[in-house]
Amino acid sequence: MKRDRGLLSVENLVKHFDISGGLLDQLSFDKGRLIRKQTTVKAVNNVSFTIQAGETLSVVGESGCGKSTLARTIMGLYPPDSGRIYYQSERIDHLSSHQMLPYRAKMQMIFQDPYASLNPRKTVRQTLEEPLTFHHRNLSPGRVKEKVAEVMTQVGVAPQWAGRYPHEFSGGQRQRISIARALMVDPEFIVADEPVSALDVSIQAQILNLLMNAQKKRGLTYLFITHDLSVVAHISTRVAVMYLGTLCELAPRAELYAAPRHPYTRALLSAIPKLGRKKQKHIRLSGEVPTPIHLPGGCVFHGRCQYADDRCHREIPELKRLSTGTYVACHAVEEGRNQP
Repeated sequence: MKRDRGLLSVENLVKHFDISGGLLDQLSFDKGRLIRKQTTVKAVNNVSFTIQAGETLSVVGESGCGKSTLARTIMGLYPPDSGRIYYQSERIDHLSSHQMLPYRAKMQMIFQDPYASLNPRKTVRQTLEEPLTFHHRNLSPGRVKEKVAEVMTQVGVAPQWAGRYPHEFSGGQRQRISIARALMVDPEFIVADEPVSALDVSIQAQILNLLMNAQKKRGLTYLFITHDLSVVAHISTRVAVMYLGTLCELAPRAELYAAPRHPYTRALLSAIPKLGRKKQKHIRLSGEVPTPIHLPGGCVFHGRCQYADDRCHREIPELKRLSTGTYVACHAVEEGRNQP
């Protein structure tokens, strides 16, 4: 029986970075002996999930938890150290750049900083025409021009501005142009890496509505990276919570907000301001945040968790499915020790 991997599936994905520097940087003296020491950032550690067609899976967590690295590894910008990535049940993580070309039009990415991701030397028309002419070489110049005007109109940018350069637009307009670039090749799957974090709140709402409307009209599937839990509540189908490169909890949006299970998820949600609540019960985590260079043994969260015991210090928890459909990697949840 063939396994259902949805539109996109990630299995035991690992991505580490060697930041040791050159040979001389790695050499040091220890007790009179010359040793070579390598330093590795463990950005993504054994992450697995499946995204079904048409849904929005949001990945949340503190800065430095590995969200963006996960997104870029899925898109092939970083090669994974181990694990597998499947697109429509076809494995793609081991493909060469040439072999990945058929998937490039299907998988697009929207970056956090629209100004940095747009070429300042190219006009909007040139930026939008480039992916279309690359992936669809048989299109006539007239059809390409029509397509640019259509997509610009769909994202709320006037087609007559196509001759302008990125610096002539506001931040919100530049992000609309970035979205238009992703939509030019009619993709099926889009990774949105913090697409609204650099924008004003009023503009954030416009961009989120734009993404949701595009999803509805085009049947898009999103992997949405963010640290803003209010944004997550607005756009998500399911939510994945990461801590130090590890997936802690994966749940339907309503279930996660109504009954978070992992202690870290509870702490994150408790920090959201809520109108009409007289006294906010904010869970304050104790202890220092470990670095991804020196990960603690066992559960990576045990040093800040009020429910941790000896097992949490020794044994890495597995992501297990509960009866509610939530997946949690926590010994305390498994043993019923996580009651507030």
